[in-house]
Amino acid sequence: MEFPHLGKHCSEKTCNQLDFLPMKCDACEETFCKDHIRYELHKCQSSYKKDIQVPVCPLCNQPVPWKRGEAPDIAVGDHIDRDCQSDPAKQKRKVFGNQCTMKGCKKKEVVPVVCDQCKMNFCLRHRHAQDHSCKGNNPADKAR
Repeated sequence: MEFPHLGKHCSEKTCNQLDFLPMKCDACEETFCKDHIRYELHKCQSSYKKDIQVPVCPLCNQPVPWKRGEAPDIAVGDHIDRDCQSDPAKQKRKVFGNQCTMKGCKKKEVVPVVCDQCKMNFCLRHRHAQDHSCKGNNPADKAR
């Protein structure tokens, strides 16, 4: 070798190639050749600091914020269940659209459970007339 003091050896254990144009990883700050500079190629332990990707909702194509250390799939799933403005997501949320009319009850059912007497919609817990204090047989209520 004519110039042994030029260049640096690749830090990848399986490579160790002498490279005259070495590159420094911006995450772990080790030196690599062009074949091992990408995070996944040298199995960079510090890539989480720099390799930040924002998941995108497949339905509405909007970026979905998520916490580091949490799986992005969970954040996208929560977005689809709660905030997504696409038609399929809205349709999915409407499946449980039959809300109980009992005061204080927030339960929703897939199918409507309508009382025969008062014609109001209730959850399975309040479906019977005695469970929701039904006043459907009262002639004064029907006159209104």
